[in-house]
Amino acid sequence: MTGINAVVAWIAIAAGITVGAANGLFFHNDRWLGGYASWPRRMLRLGHISFFGLALINLCYAVTIDQLHWPAPPPAVAWTLAAAALLMPATCFLAAWRKPLRHLIALPVSCVFIAVFSLLLRKALS
Repeated sequence: MTGINAVVAWIAIAAGITVGAANGLFFHNDRWLGGYASWPRRMLRLGHISFFGLALINLCYAVTIDQLHWPAPPPAVAWTLAAAALLMPATCFLAAWRKPLRHLIALPVSCVFIAVFSLLLRKALS
């Protein structure tokens, strides 16, 4: 079931490269999105880097189960972690657009929390 995590990881890496390249077209403009320290620009940077961070976590999850032969949690856990790789950047981009949407960050953070602790609990109980 970890195949989905490996696929999502590589898709997220490709998305991170694409978003970074798109943002990079405007980085030279000091006033773009209100300047370097503005909320929208900070959230776009966070969304961009979250593609890579969650991709690495998904890849580590897949490798841990497949190569290190750790016992796999239920399949829903793999899907939860895969969802986090898409929800985290989406939440950051939405928060850049409308600041009150920053509260949605609890959703991808919860997904990562559930996945990581499910994996560790499953290992501890094996």
